[in-house]
Amino acid sequence: MNLRQMVVDIFLYAVESVKPKNLIPETLKIVDNKLIISGDTYQIPERIYIFGSGKASIEMAKVLENILENKIENGLVVCNYYETLRKIKVIKGGHPVPNENSIKGAEEIINGLKSLKKEDFFVYLLSGGSSALIEKPIPPITLEDLKKLTNLLLSYSVPIEEINIIRKHISMIKGGRLTSYTKAKGIVLVISDVIGDDLFTIGSAPMYYDTSTFEDAYNVLRKYNLLDKIPETVRQVILKGLKGEIPDTPKSENPNIKHYIIGSNFIALQKAKQKAEEKMPAYILTSQLKGEAREVAKAVTAIGKEIKKSGNPFKPPVCILIGGETTVTVRGNGKGGRNQEFCLSALQEIKDTEKMVLLSGGTDGIDGNSDAAGAVIDKSSYEKAKKLGLNIDEYLENNDSYNFFKQTGDLIITGPTGTNVMDISILIIGG
Repeated sequence: MNLRQMVVDIFLYAVESVKPKNLIPETLKIVDNKLIISGDTYQIPERIYIFGSGKASIEMAKVLENILENKIENGLVVCNYYETLRKIKVIKGGHPVPNENSIKGAEEIINGLKSLKKEDFFVYLLSGGSSALIEKPIPPITLEDLKKLTNLLLSYSVPIEEINIIRKHISMIKGGRLTSYTKAKGIVLVISDVIGDDLFTIGSAPMYYDTSTFEDAYNVLRKYNLLDKIPETVRQVILKGLKGEIPDTPKSENPNIKHYIIGSNFIALQKAKQKAEEKMPAYILTSQLKGEAREVAKAVTAIGKEIKKSGNPFKPPVCILIGGETTVTVRGNGKGGRNQEFCLSALQEIKDTEKMVLLSGGTDGIDGNSDAAGAVIDKSSYEKAKKLGLNIDEYLENNDSYNFFKQTGDLIITGPTGTNVMDISILIIGG
């Protein structure tokens, strides 16, 4: 039994299962002029308009073009790569830092929504990455200010939930503000990339509503001692909001727009469990893993070593499945991402442990600032590193997990997958 190949197969199967081409047909049907989704039925006019933003928006749009065919009047999606679609325009925005096209994309979506009449119907395709891919900052904040702020928040490892609180309060489209530009009825199809599938957080909730306030945004900046480091224009907007000079984000859901979560990390883990159980018992520990990648890795490997040693709480052979999204505090100038750093830290713990394999990968196929989805490790990884004279501590210190695993041949490279439901870690303990 090749355990390394098994964990790779399980990971790829899970990612495939949460691609839009598999998710959307399972949840959305068109019968005559009725759209049916999750038990709800919408009477739709002859023409439907498509909008969207996020890493999965192109693949989602492709599926809708096939399902809706000539019912689509036109549309626009903003993604992190470009591809030509039949009826829906594509703009490549900036990610993880917004760029000029992020603003152009936001403006074109605003104009498209503004052009709709009350009797029109639209579908919005929302997935992870949307927060950076579309943006229109509140004046006088500029794109450069926005870039500086985003880089600052990322470098301080501010959790995505708190980053999005700030993003919502300096934006003309986030936190439900995008809904103010249309009177049309619509639905939002959501592929979740956040822990707990929180609609307030996914993509900074452009079409939902917001429970956070300008005071919350101010408190996040104060918590991480960033008030004196952020651009002056951002500070101005936050302070004006605190004084009530800028209206806060919408505090109730738009009755004309309903959200449907069609893909999530837990769904991917369930599919991974099905695949793993073809070979051995499998258990989902959590879909809500978070924390510093290198520290969380030690806890996960400790569980594996306990199972290996005592058979508690699961008797080997067994597959342990974990989902969520960890963070990395950047100290060096290396290349990598949270999944690769997770695996590199875990390698220190596994070392020469027999019959134990760990894979951790991003379901979007992109881990940090690298072209890898993640890495897969076992005893052979440690042996190769020793032969090559690679020092794990040095590579961890420089956040250079990518170049470590490039030399050992342990990178998982899938390319962009067209979906995004956070990360999956798979630990197999052989019998």
